[in-house]
Order: sequence, then structure tokens, then C-alpha cells
Amino acid sequence: MQVVDSHIHLWDLKTHRYPWLDNPGVSFVGDARDLKHDYLLDDLLGEAGGIDVKKLVHVEANHDPADPVEETRWLQSIVDRAESRGMPNAIVAAVDLSASTAPAWLEAHAAFPNTRGIRQILNVHENKLFDYVGRHYMREPQWRENFALLRRHDLSFDLQIYPSQMEEAAALARAHADTLFALNHAGMFVDRDSVAGYRAWRDGLRMLAACRNVYVKISGLAMFDHHWTVESLRPYVLETIDAFGVERAMFASNFPVDRLFGSYADLWHAYAAIIEGASVAEKEALFCRNAERFYRI
Repeated sequence: MQVVDSHIHLWDLKTHRYPWLDNPGVSFVGDARDLKHDYLLDDLLGEAGGIDVKKLVHVEANHDPADPVEETRWLQSIVDRAESRGMPNAIVAAVDLSASTAPAWLEAHAAFPNTRGIRQILNVHENKLFDYVGRHYMREPQWRENFALLRRHDLSFDLQIYPSQMEEAAALARAHADTLFALNHAGMFVDRDSVAGYRAWRDGLRMLAACRNVYVKISGLAMFDHHWTVESLRPYVLETIDAFGVERAMFASNFPVDRLFGSYADLWHAYAAIIEGASVAEKEALFCRNAERFYRI
């Protein structure tokens, strides 16, 4: 099967610093100690098995925030090697949009040919176990002012939030209807132990899907389901596709993070099994075409 993997990470610990891998620990997403090793393009392609990886989208890997542009520079150097086959075909770079340096960083990222978008992790949760950033960036005037610069550079935004933040995110998407958003990891449905939690995720998906400039990545599900099976993933995959439609959803691996809980080939074959009844055109859209269109690759 052919795929365009719209969400992967690479890192080289010999030459770059990733603060979260300095002293990794165990969290709800798994044991990061098992990720403290180089993970390069050859590593990912080498474990693809029978999956024909046509194109890759690299999403920022929490590189040293003091120099986020260095990660993009390194990735572009990989792209420019003949043996890379142009991968990663798209780069989603890191910028702290609340920083005074954000305009300069955006301009620097945009100068690289393969840069297509920006991600800044926004996950806030009242439970400290799940809280990533401890502040509501979307409510900050400076952050919102710099966010508006994305359009100037023709950059999309990878939106990583929880369901409790979806209403604010939908308002942001409506306010910036000329900027494309990609909701990461199917909205990161973490509050799975209550009816209210499920309703917040389900209704939030549809609120975001009502914004025609918002797409969704079906990825990262193993972070919340460490012993996943095709049947355990099925309701989340189908609910997400039902909300966004086959024209604005795309599958992705979230490797090597989801590698903690299964092989690359097993994950893609699970997606294929879940949508087995879809048409050929629908499968092509979910596995390849939507990602190619969104990231212009």
C-alpha cells in the first residue's frame, strides 16, 4: 500500500539538542526513555516493511527553543541529498508565537524551500499529568498578533490541543479563514473515562470541522491506547472521518512516538482494515491525496 505520512519526527542527538530527551521520563504518552536515540530518515524508511512511503511531512520535534530555525536548516540539508528522494517533502517548523522574535523566526523558516507550516504545542489541561504548556496561548494578544503573520508567509498551522480547547480554536480558525489548520492526533481525546469527555471531543470535532479551513490528522491514537487493536481504534477513526469527511482527513503514523506501541506496517494496515469498505477514491484521499493537497507536496 502507498501512503503519504503526514506526521513524523526525526532527530539526531549527536548534533542537535532536544530538551525533552535530555532526561526523558514516563508519561501518559509512554516511556520517552525508549526514544533517547537517533531517529533518522533511513531508520523510518527501513522499518516501513511493505508500506510504500511516497512522501513524508516532518513536524517539529521540540528542538532546542533557543534556535528553532536550526532544526529546519538540518531537515532541509537532508532533503537536498540525492539519496533522500526529496524527503521530508514538507517541513512543519517550530515557532513560539508569543515571543518578540517570532516575526524573524517565521521569515527565516519560510526561506527554506520545503517549509510549509508551523506548529506550536498548545495543550493545556487542568490535570497536571496532561498539561503541556501551562498557559493559554490562544488568549494572549501578542501570540494572536504574531499568528496573523502566518498568512503573509503562506504557512499553515498544525493545531495540537485537547477537546476542552476546541471552542477557542474554532474561533481562531474563523478569525483566520485564509490560513489552513491541521488538527493533530484526532484532537487528542484524553478524557476517556466519562460521557462528558466523549461528548466534548465529539462535539469539538464537529465545531472545528464546520470551519472549512481546518483539516484533521488521524494519528497519535496509540499514545492513549497502548495496547491498541483494530477494534479499539475503529470508533475513533470513524468518528473523526464522520466529522471532517474523507476530503479533510488524513492518516499519519506519529513515528517514532507511536513506535513504542506497535510497528509501522501494523499501524498502516490497521487504518486500512478500518476503512476497508471505503471506495478506491476515498482511500486514496485519506492515505495520500489530502496530505499532498494540504501541504502542497
